[in-house]
Amino acid sequence: MRIKAGIVGGSGYTGVELLRLLAHHPDVDVVVATSRADAGKRVDETYPSLREHVDLLWVAPELSALSDLDLVFFATPHGVAMQMAEALLAAGVRLIDLSADFRLADPEVWAHWYGHPHTAPQLLADAVYGLPEVNRERIRTARLIACPGCYPTAVQLGFLPLLEAALVDTGRLIADVKSGVSGAGRKAEISMLMSETGEGFKAYGVAGHRHWPEITQGLAAMAGGPVGLSFVPHLLPMIRGIHATLYAELTQSVSSLQTLYEQRYQHEPFVDVLPPGSHPDTRNVRGSNRCQIAVHGPLHGHRVVVLAVIDNLTKGAAGQAIQAMNLMFNLPESSGLEAAGLYP
Repeated sequence: MRIKAGIVGGSGYTGVELLRLLAHHPDVDVVVATSRADAGKRVDETYPSLREHVDLLWVAPELSALSDLDLVFFATPHGVAMQMAEALLAAGVRLIDLSADFRLADPEVWAHWYGHPHTAPQLLADAVYGLPEVNRERIRTARLIACPGCYPTAVQLGFLPLLEAALVDTGRLIADVKSGVSGAGRKAEISMLMSETGEGFKAYGVAGHRHWPEITQGLAAMAGGPVGLSFVPHLLPMIRGIHATLYAELTQSVSSLQTLYEQRYQHEPFVDVLPPGSHPDTRNVRGSNRCQIAVHGPLHGHRVVVLAVIDNLTKGAAGQAIQAMNLMFNLPESSGLEAAGLYP
């Protein structure tokens, strides 16, 4: 059976990454791609890179165009998926939401960080957090997937082996993370222009970033209790990529951190633990669904430093969503995602 899929919000960076990756997926036909601004235009007119790969017109995001599909991806701003999710689920459509609408379990916490009430709190208990390395079996049977954010993906995969093994002080975790400008989405915003970001490097959101509650919710589940996390995001003058430098303090001795990471991820198709002493580079995962990790330590006593890199649009968004889709429909997990990273 071929999967009939739709993409709501297909004209944004995450949406076009979904279109690119799904264009040659052996088991998926994208039959609907929505864009309010471009409705009626050809998709390959908006994105000439998709000429001869995607033969669709943009349509308005109406329930009537989506209700007979097998799967709908939401690559939309926060607050959109929650408006349509209940009706689509009632029609038997499975959903993968790449926004933050269903990532947080508590609707009050969501409202605090996103500035308005959650309009579908009754669906939060059904939503499965779509990090395959943690929730693979739950994803297989899910109707609604909350695809993780890009920062949370890199941070959680970096800390996961340490927290599962209860080796570190969970009250003193630090995540120093950098992102390319595409993480802010495809919109006209002066601070995101390349002439504004080029030749510069800055932190932002130090007092509080929307991804902090998502990250701490995931880390607490791994640790089996509350965590204390200092999370500082930074903006790099590049288009794609996330680089996470993570710090933790060991509370007990471990024979080999390298072995710990290699054993935890040995069966994970999209997590690559690099050899000892490595320093992962965002350019080596650009365009791929891989997370590359290097672990260093103990350093300066009991400190562990973990380096994790991903492409924010692929493993941090569209690729991870397709990985979850493959699990949901009992397909090979790597289907459509086998491509190596782009270099240089």
